Amino acid sequence: MPSVDFVLPHWLYWSGLVIFPLVAMYMARRPQPPRGSRSLGVAYFIWLVGGMFGFHRLYLKNPWGFLYWPLFAVILFANGHQRDARVAYSDAVAAIQGIEGALNRSENRIRKSTGIIEQAEARLAELPESEESASARTRQERRIAKAEKAIATAEAKLADLRAEAATLKPALAEAEERRNFWSSTAYYAFLLIAAFMAIDFFLVPSMLKAALKKIAAEPPEEIERETLKDDADYVGSGLAGVIDRISLFAGEFVAYWSVIAVFVYYYEVMVRYVFNSPTNWAHEAMFLMFGMQYLIAGAYAMLTESHVRVDIFYASFSPRGKAIVDLLTSVFFFIFAFTLLWTGWIFAADSIHQNEVSFTEWGIQYWPVKITIVLGGGLLILQGVSHVMKDAATVLNPERRISNGA
Repeated sequence: MPSVDFVLPHWLYWSGLVIFPLVAMYMARRPQPPRGSRSLGVAYFIWLVGGMFGFHRLYLKNPWGFLYWPLFAVILFANGHQRDARVAYSDAVAAIQGIEGALNRSENRIRKSTGIIEQAEARLAELPESEESASARTRQERRIAKAEKAIATAEAKLADLRAEAATLKPALAEAEERRNFWSSTAYYAFLLIAAFMAIDFFLVPSMLKAALKKIAAEPPEEIERETLKDDADYVGSGLAGVIDRISLFAGEFVAYWSVIAVFVYYYEVMVRYVFNSPTNWAHEAMFLMFGMQYLIAGAYAMLTESHVRVDIFYASFSPRGKAIVDLLTSVFFFIFAFTLLWTGWIFAADSIHQNEVSFTEWGIQYWPVKITIVLGGGLLILQGVSHVMKDAATVLNPERRISNGA
C-alpha cells in the first residue's frame, strides 16, 4: 500500500476551529428537509468520507454497498500480516547488522593478533641465544601463544557468526517476500474499491432517484420523540439576557468541534490501518481541542444548569430560597473564576512571550490553547454575574423571574 505523509498545517488547524463551527451553525439554522428524505449533496459527502465502506450506497438504500465490506476486510487482513512481516523483516535486518558488527570486531581482533605475532617473532629473531636473553625470549613466546589463542577463538567465532548469518538471510528474504505479497494484496484491494467508488461517483444521481421512489412507496415510521427544554429557554432578559446569549453562542460554537473530531479520528483510523501510516498529530490536535472546548463551554454548562451537583436539600427549597442560597455561595464561585482568569492570564502571557510549542514533531503553538483559559474564565465570570442578577431579582420579586424571560 502507498504511504500517506500528510501533516496538518498549523494554519489549517486554527482556521478550521473557527470557520467550521460558523459554517455548521449557519447550516443548522437553514430549513431542514423532511425526515427520511435523501439529498444529492449528502450522498456525495458520504461517498467522499465513507465510500471505502460503501456507506453512500447504504444511505441511498442500495444493499450492494455491503459488497465493499469484504474488500475492506481484505485490506485490514493483509495489512495485519504485512505489519507482522515488517516486524520479522526488521528483526532479521537488525540481527544481520549485529552479526556484521561482530564479524568486523572478530576480523579486527585477528588482524591485531597477527600483528602481535609478527612483532614478537621479529623480536625473537633479534635476541641472541644466551642465558641473559632467556627471560626476554620467554616473554615474546608467551605473547605469540596468547595471540595464537586469540586468533583461534576469533576464527571459531567467525565460523559461528557466518553460520548464523547464513540461516538469517533466508528468513530475511522470506519476510521481505511476505511483506511485499501482503502489501500488494492490500494495494490491489484498495484499487478495486477505488474503481468501484469512481463508478459510483457517476451512479449516485440514479441511485438517489431509486432511493426516493423506494421511500415514497414505503414511508418510514414516525417515531415519538421526547420534547426537551430548549437552551433558549434559559436566556433571561435585559443585561442578563445579553450575557446568556454570549454563553449560549460560545457553547454552540465549540459543540461543533466534536464533529471535527469525528473526521480527524476517521482519517487517523484509515491511514493507520489501511495505509500503515499513523499520524503524529491527530491525537495531539484533538486532546488540545477538547481541552479548549471544556474551558469555553463552562459558561454554557452553567447557563443550562448542566454541571453535576449534590442538591439533596437544595432541591426542596422554594425558588426564593434557592436564589438566596445561590447568592450566599456565589462568593466561592467568583473566587474560583477569578483565580482561573488570573492564573490563565499568567500562563498565556508566558506562553506568548516564549512562543511556546509542543514537544512533538508537529510543534503546534500552545499560546492559543492557554488563551482559552483566560477566555473560559472570563465567560464564567460573566455568566456568574448573570446568575447573580437573576437570583437578586428572584429574591426581590419571586413572582417575576428573569430566568424565565418575564
